[in-house]
Amino acid sequence: MSASLMGIRVPSQQLRTTVQLHAHLAALRHANAAPVRYASGKSLGVSRAKDQPKKKKKARITFKQYDLKDAEQFSLCDAMRYIQAFEVGRPPNSPKYDLAVKLRTIKNGPTVRNRLRLPHAVNTSLRICVICPPDSRHAEAAKKAGATVVGEETVFDAIKEGRIDFDRCICHQDSSQKMNKAGLGRILGPRGLMPSAKYGTIVKDVGATVKGLVGGSEYRERSGVLRLAIGQLGFTPEEMQANIKAFMTEVKKDIGLLSDRINKEIHEVVLSSTNAPGFTLNGEFRSSDSPPTRDLTVI
Repeated sequence: MSASLMGIRVPSQQLRTTVQLHAHLAALRHANAAPVRYASGKSLGVSRAKDQPKKKKKARITFKQYDLKDAEQFSLCDAMRYIQAFEVGRPPNSPKYDLAVKLRTIKNGPTVRNRLRLPHAVNTSLRICVICPPDSRHAEAAKKAGATVVGEETVFDAIKEGRIDFDRCICHQDSSQKMNKAGLGRILGPRGLMPSAKYGTIVKDVGATVKGLVGGSEYRERSGVLRLAIGQLGFTPEEMQANIKAFMTEVKKDIGLLSDRINKEIHEVVLSSTNAPGFTLNGEFRSSDSPPTRDLTVI
């Protein structure tokens, strides 16, 4: 049998082969042609980049720190001068100087946490709760030392009702079992107030512990940074220097007590205040351009 192709009679077998050849050539031309695009600019038959599986970035094991080589750094007196410019018109005992110590450290590793009594107290309105038998000599010693809330069952009931009128909580070691049975961990734990022997808040001598807390300051590492209210706006540069030196000395001791396998280093020290930005300190007390220290005392 034969068929007609453009007026020429061609055998059927040859016709089928010719048609297949033309179809194959058309497919090749279509494959090499530019992709057809819609009016929106999207191409037909070409997968978009967002449809492709994304490569997972390798997670950092340390906190990101910036290179301080070219960063502007300030002496203590210069930083105080600039900070005071942001606090003009505010009471000298209301704003606080804050010190942030940024560490080079791994994530999810051991953290630094401690408390100290600064040479010049910053927070003198600390409310302290002491869990101990209310009629014992320990309760009397705690009250004399400055505790604002003292007792056992009455304290437990107040906490369960949501009346937490204190900033720190310590427990006498003889009352720790009652405290645990009261189930206060789920309430005080998230607030960082649950007494613990690990952090030195379950003690034998509550009177001495309260004395250490009144006028004392507590610091804790969070995301590789230690923060502490280091002074009031009315402090002199000399008082600020004494407080910063005491804090840095204590931080270095805390780092030294960690395991040899844990590497923590001080990367940056930043001074700021309640309403002012942070200024990186260079470790110097004053520069050649610093004003006299008496001019930096806010009255």
